[in-house]
Amino acid sequence: MKRSLAAVSAALLTSGLLTGVATTAHAAPNAPSPDATATAVARAEAALRANGAAVRTAAGETYAVYSSKVDPNGAAHTRYTRAYHGLRVYGGDFVVHTAPDGSFAGSSVGLDAPLTVGTTARVSSAKAVAAAKAQFRGTLTGVGTPELFVDASTGKGRLAWETVLTGWQTDGQTPSKFHVITDATTGALISAYDEIDMVAGTGNSVYSGSVTIDTTLSGSTYSMVDPVRGNGSTCDMNNGTSTCTTFTDADNVWGNGTNSNRQSAGVDAHFGAAKTFDYFKNVHGRNGIFGDGRGVPSRVHYGNAYVNAFWDGSRMTYGDGTGNANPLVSIDVAAHEMSHGVTENVVPGGLTYSGESGGLNEATSDIFGNMVEFYANTTADPGDYQVGEKININGDGTPLRYMYNPSLDGSSHSCWSTSTKNVDVHYSSGVANHFYFNLAEGTGSTPYGTSPICGSAPAVTGIGRAAAEKIWFRALDVYFTSNTSYVNTTNPANTARAYTLRAATDLYGTCSTQYKAVQAAWTAVNVAGSDTACPVGNDFSVSVSPTSGSVNPGGSVTATVATAVTNGSAQTVTLSATGLPSGATASFSPSSVTSGGSSTMTISTSASTPAGTYTVTVNGAGAAVTRTATYALTVNGPAGCSQTNGTDVTIADNATVESSITISGCTGNAGTASTVAVDIVHTYIGDLVVSLVAPDGSTYALHNRTGGSADNIAQTYTVNLSGEVANGTWKLRVQDAASGDTGYLNSWTLNLTGTAPPSCGGSNGTNVTISDNTTVNSTLAVSGCTGNASSTSTVAVQIVHTYIGDLVVTLVAPDGSTYVLHNRTGSSTDNINQTYTVNLSSEVRNGTWTLRVQDAASGDTGYIDNWTLTL
Repeated sequence: MKRSLAAVSAALLTSGLLTGVATTAHAAPNAPSPDATATAVARAEAALRANGAAVRTAAGETYAVYSSKVDPNGAAHTRYTRAYHGLRVYGGDFVVHTAPDGSFAGSSVGLDAPLTVGTTARVSSAKAVAAAKAQFRGTLTGVGTPELFVDASTGKGRLAWETVLTGWQTDGQTPSKFHVITDATTGALISAYDEIDMVAGTGNSVYSGSVTIDTTLSGSTYSMVDPVRGNGSTCDMNNGTSTCTTFTDADNVWGNGTNSNRQSAGVDAHFGAAKTFDYFKNVHGRNGIFGDGRGVPSRVHYGNAYVNAFWDGSRMTYGDGTGNANPLVSIDVAAHEMSHGVTENVVPGGLTYSGESGGLNEATSDIFGNMVEFYANTTADPGDYQVGEKININGDGTPLRYMYNPSLDGSSHSCWSTSTKNVDVHYSSGVANHFYFNLAEGTGSTPYGTSPICGSAPAVTGIGRAAAEKIWFRALDVYFTSNTSYVNTTNPANTARAYTLRAATDLYGTCSTQYKAVQAAWTAVNVAGSDTACPVGNDFSVSVSPTSGSVNPGGSVTATVATAVTNGSAQTVTLSATGLPSGATASFSPSSVTSGGSSTMTISTSASTPAGTYTVTVNGAGAAVTRTATYALTVNGPAGCSQTNGTDVTIADNATVESSITISGCTGNAGTASTVAVDIVHTYIGDLVVSLVAPDGSTYALHNRTGGSADNIAQTYTVNLSGEVANGTWKLRVQDAASGDTGYLNSWTLNLTGTAPPSCGGSNGTNVTISDNTTVNSTLAVSGCTGNASSTSTVAVQIVHTYIGDLVVTLVAPDGSTYVLHNRTGSSTDNINQTYTVNLSSEVRNGTWTLRVQDAASGDTGYIDNWTLTL
């Protein structure tokens, strides 16, 4: 990602006569124990399995834990990255939130819908390289191997190439790491950006006087290595671009406050890195920029007359300015750049550096850059809400940006509009900068400048920097995803407004003064949201614990309904329930409470209450409003291992629907040859993806867009479900992945008693990647059987592949004999999901059997999903 400050990445030296203090390292800030983190991850994994739809899961995906944060009360927030059929998904990251008791407490997710993307590039990697080179400006020294990945930065997935070019930018001194993203289907340019920004300008340094820095004593020599902050070091580039020498000194008194002494610039850089480290550690509990206690290396006197400063992902670099006379180091600029390091280490891949998410990226650095300036509290450079005010980059004494009124720079947006996403990220940052100023200091006249209101929004009373900075960091730390934006009509939960409100709720409570200020501050910059307005009179909330329960027909289940005063005074709340299945009733003891009190809810069912899972709404009626909570009621089916759901479910274009069956009274795990009989009426079954979802969230693909233009699915699938507990709610998930044809799920039957036929064999469900022009094997070892195999032996094969006309599939017997099952038929059809009958009567059952799959052409890939051999 680009990691620069505004249209320039310049910094100002804030120095004077600086004294070093050699010290010992301090302890790291408090962090959750390894056991607490492991517990949080385990809870998140369970929540993910049971709530896949909340993070837009799709068949063929895998997820990896990126980080996990545990709150003091035991609530946790676990970040994940996503891969789709083995491809990295940029913008597919998500956060699973769990409550103190481990239950699912929601998610943060950037995808608008589950991914349905082809994984075969139609544009070659060579063409991607050519397109990337055409975008590069400067001196090219290296071209990385293009990576095929899924670009979901907009919330919707598309197959793309990312090519990284390295070299030098047009000034010949700024290094370049240039990313070019091209569409792998059309070849069109999607985006291009440099991780390191270079813009020429003039920097006039202002020094900050005497400050104290921490250094290391070795023998009789002091070095500019900070033992307090992870051994962050500062070195002298000697006006070159390669070698850097750590500053040393004999008396621990560094520099003389002018550029005539090379140490002066080094001290300012060292001081800025230290104050930024301290700010994140002491204010936000983050153990340094990288979160692991490591210090930040700083390089000064970089290049010749280099008017720039930049963060390259691991360190800070500062030039000496015009004529090598004014080293470009100032504390707000240094902290801005290093805050990019925080963002890219907190959010997987950082906030996408384009459009509104890029504006939030830049604003985050502006916000924390200014907060570090306030935190450092030097007399020569006191805190303010201007960005880069000391460097005079414009040549007229004006700063780069004004947080209290961003439009003063002539380019930044003070108010959100539909065009905000189309401007440079340094200008779209203005909306968040303006929000933050309003939140901290309020609108109208302030000691730092006058903040105007957008449109007819009401005035905002600030809550102070201490609360504002904690809300912004909390939102970044546990809620933001890589493509969070200001406004998102498709996925309104993935917005800065929604996430800062969740952060304010966590820290100060729903509808607290701080919460209401967040609402007002976003409204004042024309960013609306779908959040519910806070009450103005007497109000209350309703909750249910536990939030779910199961019952056999004719039985009953209880839960506690609690109420709480959220505004004003207590009032009488009358309780009732809606959404109950037929034959079920709900009673409350007592039937009404004073808000703040609780009641016991009893849901009773009859023998005829139909099986299934129902969302029951618990209503609390007050004097003027009704508040609700939900309870998931599962009515178990008749004792047994087989059930049918015959309720029709409409399948609209580009929609995903589900139908559930609840199994109860079926002991142990499901069978190795369980069956799913599916009856779907649809005019083009090549549009459909059909999956069985187990009670723990595991998915089993039954049909994946095969069959082309054939009508209807009326098929019984055999599935090895021996790893799944039988009892619970099972779902048939049907996705229509294309436009033009619709239909409905007519009925489906699940039978979990199926066991393997009384003959020998087995299954191998380990995925095996099938690359272009390769041959792969998957094996099964059979033992303990007698005699030869049957003349009607079967081989059930499930292969995910985008062009099965490339494939040759062969069964290899233990003695090496081969039996061809599929030989490059099916042309461009996707996937093989078929059971083959083979005469194996001449083969001994015992031994190692192999499924051999050859990809005999270029352009399409896939994987063996599973196969079952019955001898």
